[in-house]
Amino acid sequence: MIDARVQTDVRSVPVLPLSTVLGPVHLAVTERERALAIWRDVVGLQVIAETDNILTLGAGGKPLIVLETGATRPSEPRTIGLYHVAIHVPKRADLAQLAVRALQRNVRIAPTDHLVSEAIYLWDLDGNGIEITFETPWRGTLGDPELGHYAVTTEGKPHSGRDPIDLDGLLAELGSQPVLEADMPEGTRIGHVHVHVNDLHQAMDFYRDVIGFAGFLLITSFGMGDVGLDYMPHTIAFNIWSGPNAALPPAGAAGLLWFTIVLPDTGTLDGVRARLDSAKAPIIPVEDGIETQDPFGNRIKLVVKA
Repeated sequence: MIDARVQTDVRSVPVLPLSTVLGPVHLAVTERERALAIWRDVVGLQVIAETDNILTLGAGGKPLIVLETGATRPSEPRTIGLYHVAIHVPKRADLAQLAVRALQRNVRIAPTDHLVSEAIYLWDLDGNGIEITFETPWRGTLGDPELGHYAVTTEGKPHSGRDPIDLDGLLAELGSQPVLEADMPEGTRIGHVHVHVNDLHQAMDFYRDVIGFAGFLLITSFGMGDVGLDYMPHTIAFNIWSGPNAALPPAGAAGLLWFTIVLPDTGTLDGVRARLDSAKAPIIPVEDGIETQDPFGNRIKLVVKA
């Protein structure tokens, strides 16, 4: 029997409307071509706009990742900030296309089966974490961590959530005469953001009770928690894998600048602003919304859908 202390029941319904989505994620990188070698050539995002040292990349004309060049060093290990940004694709074949682009360029990937999703993990050349995800909720559900099950199949069988993906099976999605694609398709989106923090309970209190996501899981033995809307996978995940004394990275390091939460209306924004004010969290006016920080310094912009 697993010690009940490893799992805290944090489940709740979301305060945020289900039409809430994530917007562009802004990252600091060192050099333009070094960044594009992964984000454009492997991930498959197109350069939508470029102004001075700001590159906006996306799919189907929709901005997803904004890169700010000029960082003076790669991302710093064991700090607060980005663990990975997850880009969700509409079809399993899109995940296979990503795998081919990476293998062609000898880029290291980690294909992982979470049951409720399939994911390929990789990193840009500055150490920014990337996850490409295809959601598969029909294959099962999250399990009960108190029973030792990360996930459970539709047939009721436990699943580790960390099995390797069968690459041969994945590549078979491309057919007997595959046509390789350089770009991610329309419908690709930012699905979730996973950040480093140094206190799981504080992070849950902030992202669930202040921002207004639903609580999903908080597993202290694993050092991770997550929140979302009314479906899996999560929208925001957080972990303490950088250690309890993790601090913000030094000036000039590559990494997370901020991520964006897009709210459906001004009433929702007013509600978030009021909860932030009650929690004494920072509130800075920005175009179309506000900027704040979680208790650890991760920056978030909350804007109203245009």
